[in-house]
Amino acid sequence: MTSFAWRVAGTSPVHVRTVLMAHGVTRTFLKRIKFHGGIVSLDGREVRVIAMAQPGQVVGLTLPPEPTNPHVSPSFKPLAILYEDDHFLVVNKPAGMASVPSHIYSDDTLANRVKGHLMTIHAPSTVTHIVTRLDRETSGVVIFAKHHFAHSVLDKQLKLKTLDKRYIAVATGNFSTDHLVIEAPIGRADDSFVKRAIRPDGRQAKTELWVRAQSKTASLLALKLHTGRTHQIRVHCEAVGHPLIGDWLYGQQTNPWIHRQALHCARVSFYDPFIERQITCFAPLPSDMASVIEHEILK
Repeated sequence: MTSFAWRVAGTSPVHVRTVLMAHGVTRTFLKRIKFHGGIVSLDGREVRVIAMAQPGQVVGLTLPPEPTNPHVSPSFKPLAILYEDDHFLVVNKPAGMASVPSHIYSDDTLANRVKGHLMTIHAPSTVTHIVTRLDRETSGVVIFAKHHFAHSVLDKQLKLKTLDKRYIAVATGNFSTDHLVIEAPIGRADDSFVKRAIRPDGRQAKTELWVRAQSKTASLLALKLHTGRTHQIRVHCEAVGHPLIGDWLYGQQTNPWIHRQALHCARVSFYDPFIERQITCFAPLPSDMASVIEHEILK
């Protein structure tokens, strides 16, 4: 089982719970530790989180065991790893691959390949904690956590909006401004299980975009997600009259240079509290994105 230990700093006694929460343990995760077999200790002795810790003492945490998910079978096909340590795995997802299994895509999704990788390296847990996910036809950076605590840490960063996700896209038409913030709620479209739409009863969504270059018919965009709604960039770009090139659901699929929506998650940055470093990962531009930029923007 995975364990952590932190020496109590300062000059005054504090609750063990305070020490744990200062190192990223959320209230929700504290409940999981309590009820699913985790152990909290003080100088090696099991204690409750309300115990008082003196400066210099060591607060320990042993994570609850994580039973593997039998519904995710391992795939040992290639995995493009951008970054890996004991707590996080960051990979580059190719277009055309689903992020997680479903009844349609069951045995060779990104999660299947990550599980195969975790088994190969004999990781303490083979549970695939996906932190950020992409649409099947969107390429780029995806973050996995290697244990529930790491997943909890990044979920909190997502809520606090300190986990930074940046995209590159090619949209149809020309923008009248080089910087735009789109704030419009997104929910399911009435006529489709898959499609999303702008609707007043939807969930709050915010996308920021910068126009980096334009031709007569298309615009190269850099985008930042401030929220993470399904199809958010695609829906917001359609809403302002500039659907992404190649997007069959929100625009038109017909483009000779790319046969999917022209959208790529190019960069993700997050704080890794376990090694106390900011981690920034870049995913190279795929050949079809490079081709559509060359023929639609640089023509």
